[in-house]
Amino acid sequence: MPIKTKLNDDLKDAMRNRDVVRRSTLRLALSEIHNQEIANQKDLTDDDVIQLLGRQAQQRRDSIEAFEKGDRQELADKEKVELEIILGYLPQQLTHEEITDIVREVVEASGASGPEDMGRVMGQLMPRVRGKAEGRVVSTIVNEMLKGLAG
Repeated sequence: MPIKTKLNDDLKDAMRNRDVVRRSTLRLALSEIHNQEIANQKDLTDDDVIQLLGRQAQQRRDSIEAFEKGDRQELADKEKVELEIILGYLPQQLTHEEITDIVREVVEASGASGPEDMGRVMGQLMPRVRGKAEGRVVSTIVNEMLKGLAG
């Protein structure tokens, strides 16, 4: 079943169950999908939807961090609930070890020799982990590994 169809079905269920948070989160996600389809003038594929949901998840993570720094725990808690809802539609997230293994493969395959090859490695790596790993985590692992090669 396409992710977009699942989102629509789950939105209907949330409306029936009067689940306000789930309903508003799914409406926002579907609205973003719709706007992106209008901008692209074509229906989004599941990969496109996963990428869009990944961006929304990242926005929630950033908001949580900002709200916690600003001592606004009630807003951070709301964002955490929305993040959990969105993560339910994304592929299973990779563990730190799995990301490290993939990074090692790409570094070896690309012939990277130090931090100056970061862009090349990330360019080859991100399509493999998109939607399955947070970009910030991947970037940190790549950076550490490339520094280790140089030193």
